[in-house]
Amino acid sequence: MKSLDVKVWGVRKRNTKKSSYDVRWIVAGNVFSDQFRTKGLADHYRSKLLRAAHAGEEFDTVTGLPDSMIEKAASTSWYAFALKYLAMKWPHTAPNTRSGINESLTAVTMALLDDRPGRPPEELIRKTLRNWGFVLPGPDDRDLPDDVASVLHWVSKASRPLADLGDAALARAVLDSLKLKLDGTAAAAETVRRKRRTLVNALHYAVDLGEFKENPITGIRWKKPKVAGEVDPRVVANPEQARSLLTAVSYVGGYGRARGRRLVGLFACMYYGAFRPAEVVGLTEADLKLPEAGWGTALLHRTRPTAGKQWTDSGETHDDRGLKNRPAEEVRPVPIPPQLVAILRQHLDVFGTAEDGRMFTNERGGVVGSSTYYRVWQEARLLALPPAAVASPLAARPYDLRHSALSTWLNSGVDATEVAERAGNSVEVLLSRYAKCIDGRQEVANRKIEELLREYE
Repeated sequence: MKSLDVKVWGVRKRNTKKSSYDVRWIVAGNVFSDQFRTKGLADHYRSKLLRAAHAGEEFDTVTGLPDSMIEKAASTSWYAFALKYLAMKWPHTAPNTRSGINESLTAVTMALLDDRPGRPPEELIRKTLRNWGFVLPGPDDRDLPDDVASVLHWVSKASRPLADLGDAALARAVLDSLKLKLDGTAAAAETVRRKRRTLVNALHYAVDLGEFKENPITGIRWKKPKVAGEVDPRVVANPEQARSLLTAVSYVGGYGRARGRRLVGLFACMYYGAFRPAEVVGLTEADLKLPEAGWGTALLHRTRPTAGKQWTDSGETHDDRGLKNRPAEEVRPVPIPPQLVAILRQHLDVFGTAEDGRMFTNERGGVVGSSTYYRVWQEARLLALPPAAVASPLAARPYDLRHSALSTWLNSGVDATEVAERAGNSVEVLLSRYAKCIDGRQEVANRKIEELLREYE
């Protein structure tokens, strides 16, 4: 039944340990109420009820809701909401973060598709969502190939309502689906955590829009995979191993082609200066102070991460950004030891710089891609390390050179505050990540305790 006999009361705070707010209203003599975690959400909901009542809408005597709110709840699909969420997040996120959001929304969308006639192959649906559906400009703002448009049209019809995520059993099934790779094996813990984080954040936005009273995911008791936050000490190269690896880099690709020689300085920056790879790729000659003798300085302020053309605003493969997790204009000065100063001076003498002043280029003079220096590094490991070490995690990735540098500094007794400042980390993150890589601390602690006890004997 429908009724125009409606009275909306004010917002009332509940007297409980956890703050919550009630909205109460009457339809045809029946009292309805709804509960919200903040006063703002409760006020927003009450305003929608008042607008509907003032507009003369009929209210359903079973649900207590006006027609407009019932229709909205029924018509909002997960896919339509996900497009809205993507449009909200895209302008304010880094390219690689956009790719991660895209991957996460695709995974959740695949888990929320009904079986409808004409279902395209799973791989085609996933590929279309990754390359067309969850990329801006969105599907409604650009011309699509007919086959792509057909797949996305099917997805829009097959997508389950957003409100279905309020069902704890369904929400748990979606979370469980994030734990698996396409081949059915277990996904990496960090991947699962990233996808769940995106889903939780998206549903926070749904709460802001009034689609839910509270986030339906955060209340589910679901065991998250454990993520290893500490650096594996097996990846850390000692100074002798690091020097051997840097020497081996110079032999990759032959002397004349210089595929490896032009990147020796790039890897040396990661080891001797603990630079992040994207910081080295963006390094220019103007950022460096390289005296003829002694310590030099690098003024880091720019990164060139590899992202992919579809994720960057410029349409280039490499984004041009400031330092990680820092304001765009911030500069981080890093002292660099004489060994690195000598390597960089030699690099400038032999290879010069790119037209824009960049220290390191690929063979064609362009920005060095992560795949380029990764391949060189793998070849260098084969040259520098014995077979057993090659098969081990030792310096398996270029980024492990940064891990080796920070571990070496901490083990040499450099104050953690200074190490964190040079690395661009907080002290808390530094010590928690490198706890297993700091050797000899137990022995030092044991000696101090033993000396203290001896004083009282």
